[in-house]
Amino acid sequence: MDSRLKNTLKTLKLNEDTISTLLGAIVVVVIGLLVFNYFRSLNPQGQITDQAALEDDGQTATPGQVKLVEEEDGQMVPEGLPTTYTVKQGDHLWSIAESFYNSGYNWTDIASVNHLDNPGQIEVGQQLTIPKVAVKVATVSQEQTTNNTIEGNTYTVVKGDHLWDIALRAYGDGFRWTDIYQANQDLIGPNPGLIEVDMNLTIPR
Repeated sequence: MDSRLKNTLKTLKLNEDTISTLLGAIVVVVIGLLVFNYFRSLNPQGQITDQAALEDDGQTATPGQVKLVEEEDGQMVPEGLPTTYTVKQGDHLWSIAESFYNSGYNWTDIASVNHLDNPGQIEVGQQLTIPKVAVKVATVSQEQTTNNTIEGNTYTVVKGDHLWDIALRAYGDGFRWTDIYQANQDLIGPNPGLIEVDMNLTIPR
């Protein structure tokens, strides 16, 4: 009996290094799993995803899943706003506004609240505040746009105009509103969403 006990203890002593190695490997694996689970909540640029941020804030709105609620004044406002959004590759204010408001026309609200000097240039990784404002609707129909093409080098603003509509009528491409804004920035000021009736805009060609 004593002989068996001695042999067992001797075997355990001989394998002490192996046992220590196995225990160390188990600890490393557990730590690795914990680290992996943590970084799964981060995007490739190391920014916490919008979904994770919204969950932390107790909010429910996410891009592309807009739920509108009616305010006391009858306006429709997206649920879960205000929030923040991290700019991704290929984003522009129009597409971001469409994601959060179901209306690209709300890009002016995003530009205004973030004090963007040049709304046509936003950078990947940039944090934008998405304000709680009513959903904007188009004030110029496609038929009106087609029938009111802008052909000259200048244009006088009328009631209901937006730079997007003006660019669409001048170039057939609404995304070129940034060209008009840049050419008239001194006149318009820091907020491209605020253009005034009778303002005489240069239309670069």
